[in-house]
Amino acid sequence: MYFYELHETDDELYGSVLLAHDSEYDEDEFLELVLEARGKVIERFEEESLIEAIANELERAQAFVHINDRHLRAAVNVSADEGETVITPVEETPMAVPAAVEDFRTLLVDVEPEDQPWRDN
Repeated sequence: MYFYELHETDDELYGSVLLAHDSEYDEDEFLELVLEARGKVIERFEEESLIEAIANELERAQAFVHINDRHLRAAVNVSADEGETVITPVEETPMAVPAAVEDFRTLLVDVEPEDQPWRDN
């Protein structure tokens, strides 16, 4: 299994999606596939971001797997405090969830090491 990433950014938000495929593509081959998918979706995509639309197109047309919440089967909330590491409920979502129904998003926050409250050093 090989993993690929798409990035999208503007002045206020950075986004990325992960894709997986059984075949290995070099950077130029992957770029060609992304450009082809971008051309197919740029005028008509309904996803919340262009990278999600491209990832879904690559999944549909090129057998990539768009790694997203619908593939999530188990989640654990990990804590430095003893006894605080617990299972987090995972709700299975259908393949296509209308934007009006979807009430959650994944957000990655980059925290400076000195701002991490669980570090003593």
